[in-house]
Amino acid sequence: MTDENEAVLTEQRGRVLLITLNRPEAMNSINGALSHGLWAAVQRLNDDAGLTAGVLTGAGRGFSAGMDLKAFSRGEDVGPMMKFIQNGSDKPLIGAIEGFALAGGLELALSCDLLVAAKGAKLGIPEVSVGLFAAAGGLLRLPSRVGYGKAMEMAITGDPITAEEGFGFGLICRLAEKGDAVNVAMTLAERVAKNAPLGVAASKQLVKATQGLTEAEFWAIQGPAQGKVFTSNDSKEGPRAFAEKRAPEWTGT
Repeated sequence: MTDENEAVLTEQRGRVLLITLNRPEAMNSINGALSHGLWAAVQRLNDDAGLTAGVLTGAGRGFSAGMDLKAFSRGEDVGPMMKFIQNGSDKPLIGAIEGFALAGGLELALSCDLLVAAKGAKLGIPEVSVGLFAAAGGLLRLPSRVGYGKAMEMAITGDPITAEEGFGFGLICRLAEKGDAVNVAMTLAERVAKNAPLGVAASKQLVKATQGLTEAEFWAIQGPAQGKVFTSNDSKEGPRAFAEKRAPEWTGT
């Protein structure tokens, strides 16, 4: 099995962590090494106060083709991947898709907060064509990203959509030229990283956690987050930098 340090690569660029799925010979399919490597990379993003956002992409021709069935048949542990798919990251994570994101690969992408895709990329959950169904969150998340009708069509036909179609539905937030998805995603992540880290993380978590809640439930959830952010060092640095007409120096504390 490929070592997890090779199956997933990380590179820090300023306050952004670039995470690359690195099994191009297997279309970045999910095996034990990739699962554990991605989880370790996400924990680095979560725990490092010097990081504000991440970009997740795949090496080679595409983002990911989903589960490595050979690895699955060998019983390789992909539990950390499912933990990530279910919980995501604490900080904003932007998916950068070239070529394709299919089956578990699209479900992995849907665990990101924003998606950038190169024109012509194929996005789909074709599991029903091989006797299965998309069991890693696709059926939960697609309706809110593309609407009920298109999500249902994708789920029961197995047919993919293009990045251009995904952009029209709101699944993709930025379209890139072929080969430029990472650059576009990095530009977006760097824009996010200009802002206060704690405020960014709290905003992400509240938008994600409060969909479908009543106003009363929203205020109850926002309270603890507000207490943490509004008493932080960064909450003092922001107004001070504004008054002094300089760029703030965020510490994430």
